Amino acid sequence: MEIQSNFSLKNYNTFGIEAKAKQFVAVHSVAELKTILEENKNEKKFILGGGSNMLLTQDIDALVIHIDLKGKKIIKEDDDFVWVESQAGETWHDFVLYTIENNFGGLENMSLIPGNVGTTPVQNIGAYGTEIKDTFVSCEAMNIETQEMKTFTNTECNFGYRESIFKNEVKDQYIITSVIYKLTKRNHKINTSYGDITAELAKNNVAAPTLKDVSNAVIAIRKSKLPDPKELGNSGSFFKNPILLKSDFEKIHQKFPEMKYYEVSETEVKVPAGWLIEQAGFKGKRFGDAGVHKNQALVLVNYGNATGQEILAVSRDVQKIVFDTFGIHIEAEVNVI
Repeated sequence: MEIQSNFSLKNYNTFGIEAKAKQFVAVHSVAELKTILEENKNEKKFILGGGSNMLLTQDIDALVIHIDLKGKKIIKEDDDFVWVESQAGETWHDFVLYTIENNFGGLENMSLIPGNVGTTPVQNIGAYGTEIKDTFVSCEAMNIETQEMKTFTNTECNFGYRESIFKNEVKDQYIITSVIYKLTKRNHKINTSYGDITAELAKNNVAAPTLKDVSNAVIAIRKSKLPDPKELGNSGSFFKNPILLKSDFEKIHQKFPEMKYYEVSETEVKVPAGWLIEQAGFKGKRFGDAGVHKNQALVLVNYGNATGQEILAVSRDVQKIVFDTFGIHIEAEVNVI
């Protein structure tokens, strides 16, 4: 373990933003993590996972600890279910492919989401009708101050839409080191309820889809809409889909009857942020090296040398125009640093 100074984070964030860490170290085990925290008690710390859900707008004046813990294993199973543990530094998509190769069901709709396993509970990531909370059992996390390990169960994580206890009550207090998921071994609940998946499967003449078929469909859809961060810097969906009270939405809907929406409860509806941004005229717009992707208005992109401040400025313009047009505030899903 070597602590490096004035370290470039360009290759450690999917936006490809050039920013420097005052100090940087990668840890490969829980023991190494404990040692680094113990030996640097008085240093400001910044915990870095896959770098896929953040926008760096400045240098990091702290010790950046990159969580690079690897490994996965089955910890128990019965005839119907398997409990799989993954270390936090595993690439999420690689882990999803591992589960599919072993015919373990539950994560296939979240194929190709960028980032690492350890950050999946933080955001309660989700896609195409599924969320982490549907399969999440528990995670192990280290207290940054005391280095004590704690287990957080599904209930204790207080999952909400792109929300968890790690973004709220215990924010910046714990580092997730491993996660356990409960997956199906048979009688898989194949979820193709989202229209895009249904259409993709139909295009490929798949009438009785397997886990692999669903995963392939999701990968094809995401590739058609979302740019590869290795080719074009981005952080996936930059904004959350706003959830509105039905009473508020109905007033807006009268003015904009073409507005798309999905019911999420008896009292709430979700409006696609991408639709709002597109209608506001931002889809495909470029502002220097920062812009809004041409295929998916939810995605902000770095065309090469954009700064984090420039991308943040675009995001604020988008929020302002969407609010001025529709009276709806769209909130950033990405963490702005």
